Amino acid sequence: MLQAQTQAPAGDVSASREPCLSLQGVAKQFGAFTALEDIDLAIAPGEFVCFLGPSGCGKTTLLRIIAGLETQSAGTLVQAGRDISRLPPAARDYGIVFQSYALFPNLSIADNVGYGLVNRRLPRAQVAARVEELLALVGLPGSGAKYPAQMSGGQQQRVALARALATSPGLLLLDEPLSALDAIVRVRLRNEIRALQRQLGLTTIMVTHDQEEALSVADRIVVMNRGRIEQVGTPLQIYREPASAFVAEFVGKVNRLPAVAEGDRWFRCGAHRWQCPAGQGSDFRPGAPVLLYLRPEDRVVGPLAADTPGLCGGRVEHVEFLGGNCLATIRVDGLTETLLLQFSLNQMDEFEVSEGRTLRFALRTDRLRVFPAAS
Repeated sequence: MLQAQTQAPAGDVSASREPCLSLQGVAKQFGAFTALEDIDLAIAPGEFVCFLGPSGCGKTTLLRIIAGLETQSAGTLVQAGRDISRLPPAARDYGIVFQSYALFPNLSIADNVGYGLVNRRLPRAQVAARVEELLALVGLPGSGAKYPAQMSGGQQQRVALARALATSPGLLLLDEPLSALDAIVRVRLRNEIRALQRQLGLTTIMVTHDQEEALSVADRIVVMNRGRIEQVGTPLQIYREPASAFVAEFVGKVNRLPAVAEGDRWFRCGAHRWQCPAGQGSDFRPGAPVLLYLRPEDRVVGPLAADTPGLCGGRVEHVEFLGGNCLATIRVDGLTETLLLQFSLNQMDEFEVSEGRTLRFALRTDRLRVFPAAS
């Protein structure tokens, strides 16, 4: 039977526990190009971590270095207390799933799953039992006699996952495993992968450029940009408390408003003055140009007093229908920039939000994030 490992609670990365994987000062150069610079990261046992970032940010290079498929130019990698910095891939303790499935087309599904076990010279009966167990685990019982060409993309990726789990690795690496699948299959399979990871308590690192995917499955997200880590945190921390303008703009939709600091956390934006929450904006001298960030859902609509903080009014220019939610583009009185506000379908009816109508609302100024305009 598969041996479950002790799983860390979601988001719990206790400093008192030895990391499953520790990266210290990892860097990578390709000639004059710096792909990774000074990467420090500790991943706890049983944790599901997503490397998230745009194309070319270094996330796949970092995963390949962890796997030993690339050699770092500098830095140390330690897995479960063992220095693996210069070990070849075969000497490292991991299973890996690629975007392209990478199944052997001439081998049956059973032989694909059991490939790593056969190489370990295990008895045939033991390999067969393990293969059946894994196929049942990934939802493909009785499929061992088929060949990859007889299976859908989602089924092939399940086979690839079973193959990665066959040797009971201490670490599972997923290199954009869902990006080749259609939207419905992608959502279903990512939920299955997350449920399986929780069941096994298996430390997992997934590379993705899909922010929704990362937010939905990760215990922690590592947001990367230009070879560096911008922020590490839980999905809620990354979304609600972005550490940089890049994170605020890359993860989720956001309103980006140029403003000028007035001191004591007050900022002027067009004809409006807003005060940021404590801990935000206190370092800016009066007159400094800044950027204010606010999520589309951070607003209040309904009966509002004239002295309500963040009170605004404007005309609805456009409504984007997204199913259960809608995004309304508002031309706000006293602002040069339009605002994007989010409403549920029921709220669209309740507040009579439609193109051409005027709307009175208040911004949740307690949710404002502020960064230097130069960033």
